[in-house]
Amino acid sequence: MYLDQFTAALPADGASQVDHYVYGVPQERSVRAAFADTFYWVALTNPADPYYANVMARQDEIADASIFATDAVLSEFLTFFAADKRLRDRAGRTVEALLKDPDVHVIPESRQTFLSGLELYRARPDKGYSLTDCVSMQTMSREGMTQALTNDRHFEQEGFQAMFRS
Repeated sequence: MYLDQFTAALPADGASQVDHYVYGVPQERSVRAAFADTFYWVALTNPADPYYANVMARQDEIADASIFATDAVLSEFLTFFAADKRLRDRAGRTVEALLKDPDVHVIPESRQTFLSGLELYRARPDKGYSLTDCVSMQTMSREGMTQALTNDRHFEQEGFQAMFRS
């Protein structure tokens, strides 16, 4: 499973995997399919990320879910870590692993998905949506998904559930 690569390389501070996994009541496994936004992959990749513990704590909730992403999300994820040599390498290895993982469905970029995202981008001049978010939201709509592994309020503005918004 894709999560194994994130828990196998925890910081070498003497803490166990359980120490880095937030203690709490297990979440009900109710999510069947979820779209993983850049936020999710960034938080999983960097244990120093402020959302890392929260993302890890909710893994039981999505353990049986089909996880979806797009090439655009993975491109944005790689760009996020481009300036950090250590995390840049980890991000590159993560993307290679995700592309091979049968539990993660990466929807390839095409002219059609680009134009679909561009259509939403242009239709919402009052919003601060990135093109990647627009492609993601259009993909979610097309695939019938309602839950996004993100804290981005823009997804809520389009009627999706941002699972990491408090």
